[in-house]
Amino acid sequence: MKLFMARPRKRRRVCRLPENRKFGPLDAPAGGGNCVIMTVDEYEAIRLIDSEGFTQEECAEQMNIARSTVQGIYTEARKKLAESLVGGKELRIEGGEYGLCDGQGPGCGRGCRRHGRGRRSAD
Repeated sequence: MKLFMARPRKRRRVCRLPENRKFGPLDAPAGGGNCVIMTVDEYEAIRLIDSEGFTQEECAEQMNIARSTVQGIYTEARKKLAESLVGGKELRIEGGEYGLCDGQGPGCGRGCRRHGRGRRSAD
């Protein structure tokens, strides 16, 4: 019988942690437990694709992962956004399989907020 080792998960490159990590309805009772957790790497995929205008392929290169992985991360992130918005739930951004970008790796450039290289000059 052969035992196969699971392939280790590749850490997704993230250029900067989100400035705001908690969102939600203003009229929700405190501590209601009605919360959706989005990982930092899911946030990064949303940021790159929807805010920076990257294709999934460009996002994959920036995050140093496969395009198919980006597709799964992005799909899951969109579901969580919808659950928060439609269901009136708090959204928290925390955890995930990621490493912070040092600004020098291959593919780091356009969209890198870590060193002010994103589209927005105020970032």
